Amino acid sequence: MGLSRTGLLTACALLAAAPGAAQTPAPAEADPGVRPTRLIDRAEIRVSRVELGPSAVRAVHAHDDVEYHVWVPLEGRLEITIESGSPTVAEAGQAFFLMRGTSHGFRNLGTAPAAVMEIFVKQSNVGASLDAVQELNEVMALITMAERRTP
Repeated sequence: MGLSRTGLLTACALLAAAPGAAQTPAPAEADPGVRPTRLIDRAEIRVSRVELGPSAVRAVHAHDDVEYHVWVPLEGRLEITIESGSPTVAEAGQAFFLMRGTSHGFRNLGTAPAAVMEIFVKQSNVGASLDAVQELNEVMALITMAERRTP
């Protein structure tokens, strides 16, 4: 049994918005005001929600341990710079695709907190295991319960 990439990305995006969803802090971050939280970390995929305090900056960096990743602003006023390109204002819900080793950095342009979702595909030739599908099903159930409680 497999899960399509589109379905997996959709489920991950919903996971980030789920109140009370299980979360694991990512390794300590050197950038002040930048707080990543690992939501899923498996052999084939890693999903993180990154919260940025007002005016916080995620320094330019690259991911050499993944095949590619998708950077999706969730809330706030954000700007991303990819390679030597001009900074781009990123709207909530947009998606930016980056290949392995692509340098990038981002920052919160606003005076309120901001958040992004980063979805890293580590091994695209590995199908999602039944455990991964079960984990996503459990997350989707939590999201459904949370939506029912929200007035």
